Amino acid sequence: MSYNIPVHFVQSYSTNVQLLLQAKGGKLADCVTIGTHVGEMASPVEQVGAVKAQKRTTRHADTPLISTPGDRRWVEPTDWEWADLIDQQDRLRLLIDPQSAYTLNGVMAMRRAQDDTVLGAFYGIAKTGQKAGTNTSFPTSTNVVGPTVGSTANTGLNVAKLRAARKKFMAYHVDFDTEELYTLLTAEEHDDLLAETQVINMDYNDRPILKDGRIEQFLGFRFKHLEFRAGEFYDSADLMGLGTVNYVPTWVKSGVHLGIWNDVVTRVSERADKSYATQVYVKGTYGATRLEEKKVLRIDCDSAA
Repeated sequence: MSYNIPVHFVQSYSTNVQLLLQAKGGKLADCVTIGTHVGEMASPVEQVGAVKAQKRTTRHADTPLISTPGDRRWVEPTDWEWADLIDQQDRLRLLIDPQSAYTLNGVMAMRRAQDDTVLGAFYGIAKTGQKAGTNTSFPTSTNVVGPTVGSTANTGLNVAKLRAARKKFMAYHVDFDTEELYTLLTAEEHDDLLAETQVINMDYNDRPILKDGRIEQFLGFRFKHLEFRAGEFYDSADLMGLGTVNYVPTWVKSGVHLGIWNDVVTRVSERADKSYATQVYVKGTYGATRLEEKKVLRIDCDSAA
């Protein structure tokens, strides 16, 4: 059972259950491709590489056969679950029934697990090949915008770094007319951008950038806010920086895939082995991967911590 439930015992000043501040989760599902899968592993996409046409210089020439490169990217599922107990004796001492609040709390935990799965795909190992036999690492030699871009020393997120990221995507032939670009910000990087005149001044923009004090879009990047370096919520936080340098993911929507084997499932039932306490149970199964290295970049930013 939850050993903290006595804090909700009936008091003259308390008639409601209030969920403490926490990340609600589910922030990244709309920023990546999504598929429903079964089995031990799944291949969300067959990759067909680019080819170059050959000039025809003579009449009746032999037909040129140009081999088309192909590859396969794989995604593996991870099971997540959460549960807590509400004793019947505790219910008698409460003015309210905490069951709904506990269920909502578990669902938010599962949505954070979904986000955590996507976070791990940005810079983690991607399984590649006909039978997932190749481990493909994130290419740090080519896909990183350095921490000193736009300054003589390590600096936070700035316009120069966003321009450098956009330039890399353009050089990689990302089609800005059809693709969606995203950048993931914590409060630290968002505050960095608020200090950038080119971001917040209408003299540099054809439409308002700020909405209720929040930057939503700039230079074609859509910004998503997630405190993904909070280790208490996200296991993948260790992939997001070295302490003095923060790794800021920026990616093309079609370059990252979230596989769903089993979305959020909740069960509320009695546990005979726990004196018939009510168990609130939540589970989910997810996997994620980079689909293409050239569609995921890392922007290194100075950490104010």
